[in-house]
Amino acid sequence: MSAIDWGSILPEARQAMLSLEAVSHRAGLSRRLLELVKIRVSQMNGCAFCLDMHTKEARQLGETEQRLYALAVWHEAPFYDESERAALAWAEAMTNLSAGVPDALYQALLAHFSERQIVALTSAVIAINAWNRWAISMRTEPGSYRPDLAR
Repeated sequence: MSAIDWGSILPEARQAMLSLEAVSHRAGLSRRLLELVKIRVSQMNGCAFCLDMHTKEARQLGETEQRLYALAVWHEAPFYDESERAALAWAEAMTNLSAGVPDALYQALLAHFSERQIVALTSAVIAINAWNRWAISMRTEPGSYRPDLAR
């Protein structure tokens, strides 16, 4: 099956996705944190296109290679602060819903984020999970994303 340009075929679907995505950017969460979350969820979902996109975006925001390389094993790596750890644990639990989302993860978030930011983070995780599904199922070509053309 060749790639389907779903955003052109059904622009309302793409616009809905962009609207959901925008919520997280307006709630005071750092863009670097959001990129880490998007990368980790994309790793879990096996989305090569989104991994390519969000690692490029993270690098443009000043994220280090060391932290990007270790993100898949963030539990063991000392390179992430407690707020990042709380956000990554939340994102992983939301992505792997079959294991549930423990109350302790929500409590850990409250130590670092406002309720508004938690809702925005949740929105970001929902959005990247959906983007992953679009990219994988529609055969979006990994490596084709160019940050210089995305703005």
